[in-house]
Amino acid sequence: MTAEVVTKVRSFKGFQYVYRHASTSLKCDMTFGVYVPDHSDSEKLPTLFYLSGLTCTHANFMEKSGFQRLASDHRMIVVHPDTSPRGVDISGDSESWDFGKGAGFYVNATVEKWATNYNMYDYVVEELPALIQSIAPSDSKRLGIFGHSMGGHGALVIGLRNPEKFRSISAFAPISHPINCAWGTKAFTGYLGDDQTKWEQYDASLLLKSYSKKKVKILVDQGSADGFLEQLQPNSLVSTPTAEVTVRLQDGFDHSYYFIATFIADHFEHHAAVLAK
Repeated sequence: MTAEVVTKVRSFKGFQYVYRHASTSLKCDMTFGVYVPDHSDSEKLPTLFYLSGLTCTHANFMEKSGFQRLASDHRMIVVHPDTSPRGVDISGDSESWDFGKGAGFYVNATVEKWATNYNMYDYVVEELPALIQSIAPSDSKRLGIFGHSMGGHGALVIGLRNPEKFRSISAFAPISHPINCAWGTKAFTGYLGDDQTKWEQYDASLLLKSYSKKKVKILVDQGSADGFLEQLQPNSLVSTPTAEVTVRLQDGFDHSYYFIATFIADHFEHHAAVLAK
């Protein structure tokens, strides 16, 4: 597995990289970012995967959140991929902002038209972690995942379905119950078809109800002034005996990266408490 360095920039006590590679899951060239703290040749570092939201690329989190200072302080690698396949032209993939390009929804598409390229679930769960092992000193036993909005949905779903791989989970304003909102039903119908039993494996609120795997603690922050609350439905996230979910409603905050930047330090602390062990 190989990846080409596009850019490398010194940031705090580490380097912010952007890479390009040929993805086997998505059948196209993909760009992703990786922050790597300074390290010795023998060290393996905990690694966080951050999933961005609708319309975003790998660059939004890199340029707007200020996460590099925290990654440097906590000595964590942070990987931030794109949100959909790029460079493939499928009819209808550029007609709306909430479906197609920039809106892969972190699923494996089963509808034939999309199934060749739109496999963001496999890309994040399997391909990207394996690739990171080959280019960075990532400890495969200390992985965490978090994200925002559509990416928060992806982080919750991937974390709950793969708790042995992703040991820590958090989210900013996630799409919590996509089966029951316009964004989710549009994406799931398009990528997965009309059979709603296929949708259930990508709905965090439903996965929580049946969750019985390794115990996890999940941190969710949600702004009270978020204009998309009808789509996000944070109240649908309910703790279970094996999954403790803390949903913090942050007064006056909206859906923007100002909100993320305000509370991101708490999320690094949340992940560090698990991954330091």
